[in-house]
Amino acid sequence: MRFKDWSYRFAEEILNSRLTQKHEIIDIVENISLPPEDMSRPNLNEAFKEDFEAKGWDAEVAVFDPKDEPAAKIDFMKNRIGVEVQLGHSSFIGIDLLKLQTMSYSYKNNIDIGVYIVSTKKFQKMMKKKYDQSWGGSLRFKKVARYLPHFRNSINVPVWVIGLDGV
Repeated sequence: MRFKDWSYRFAEEILNSRLTQKHEIIDIVENISLPPEDMSRPNLNEAFKEDFEAKGWDAEVAVFDPKDEPAAKIDFMKNRIGVEVQLGHSSFIGIDLLKLQTMSYSYKNNIDIGVYIVSTKKFQKMMKKKYDQSWGGSLRFKKVARYLPHFRNSINVPVWVIGLDGV
């Protein structure tokens, strides 16, 4: 899978000091274990889960302590890197970014950097045209890159944004 990326608060530079994990993420994205015609949002989410877990990433890590009990979870975590995959509606952007911020030094101190995987408009159009997969309303890479700088007073954790761009 081809992808675009964008670095918020020097996220990519920080990830470059953790090349093993950065290369794992890139390998998972570039070699997703799913044929393009089966890349519905649920199937793609499941393929990411299988591929990240196969490389030793913890899945569905609780954002809050059990005593606090909100059910918020980030998708994957390993070596202080949190990954959130958002292939759903664009309205989840705030919730996802707050989860990454909460997992950072501002509260839990479990991650130093977040990775946010979304799709691009080009990918969504291709999936609709070639495979009749509906991706309408999904969060897009450009929206994240446009919105994230406006959250600079609230979202201090570095975030490396990956936009799925084509197969």
